[in-house]
Formats: sequence, C-alpha cells, structure tokens
Amino acid sequence: MLHHISIPARDPAHVATVLAEILAGRAFPFLGPLPGAFSAVAGDEHGTLIEVYPQHMAINPDPKEGTSPFLALEAPAEKIAATPVAFHALISVPLSRAEIEAIGEREGWKTLYLGRGAPGRTPFFHVIEFWVENRIMLELATPDMLAPYLATMNIAALEQRFPHGIV
Repeated sequence: MLHHISIPARDPAHVATVLAEILAGRAFPFLGPLPGAFSAVAGDEHGTLIEVYPQHMAINPDPKEGTSPFLALEAPAEKIAATPVAFHALISVPLSRAEIEAIGEREGWKTLYLGRGAPGRTPFFHVIEFWVENRIMLELATPDMLAPYLATMNIAALEQRFPHGIV
C-alpha cells in the first residue's frame, strides 16, 4: 500500500490545496525540513497524502548519514518548469468524474477520461488523467472506476495472462 508520494510544483501551496480538494481532505504545511513545501492530506484511515515540493528541489541520498536531504537543482527555473516528469500514480478519490473535470477546467489543467489496456481492444479499466500544472500526470479513479482496476491488477488475474511471470 502506498501511503504518500511527493511531486514537484511551480506553486506548491496552490497545488496542495487543489489536490486536497480532489482527495476531499485538507492542505497543510509540510512537516519535514523543506521550506515552501506543502501536503495534501486525504484524512483517511491509511494516512494518504501527497507532498508537494518546490520544483527546484530534489531528494538527494546522503551516503554518510543514510538520509535523503534536499538539494537545490542548478538548472534554470524555466527549464525545470518545462521539463516533463517521468512519474505518475493512480489514486482513488471520492469525487465524481464531473467534479474532477470541473476542477481541472477551473485550474486550466488538462483532464482526460481514458481506458487502459492494449490498443484496439476493450479497456481493462478507465481512469481520469489529471495533469497537475499541465506537467505531472495523476491517474484518478472515481469510486465507480475502482472495481475494474482491482479485478485486473491483482496477482491471480495477472498470472492468468502471464503464467510464466517475467521469464
């Protein structure tokens, strides 16, 4: 189970506030040692939250201490802001498709309702791509989208499709 993830943003406070709305939760300042970072907290029994860091910061492993201190990136801010991010997460949310699309429209962030699966075939499940700041993709699953995902993405179902695993 994933309990939290972190993403970079141009405006961490605003992004955390919008994501808290999507999660039907609240936004708070980040508890860790990173000024300008915020968290969108779902308020569920799993402690689900999304940490939103300033886009010019990265997590950098420290081989001496074993911690992950933050490191300021040296690239110009406009280059960082234009760089796509090789990351996404599927998140179950309590909102409807219409509510999510309305939030995306209000923010000017692209939202797309799409099926997932092999091209030209019936999708295994559907998601809403929610493009935070039009740069970072979160796949959102409304309550009615979750059952098909769970029926597809489990070990028994995947073993039927791929009986030999990754061999």
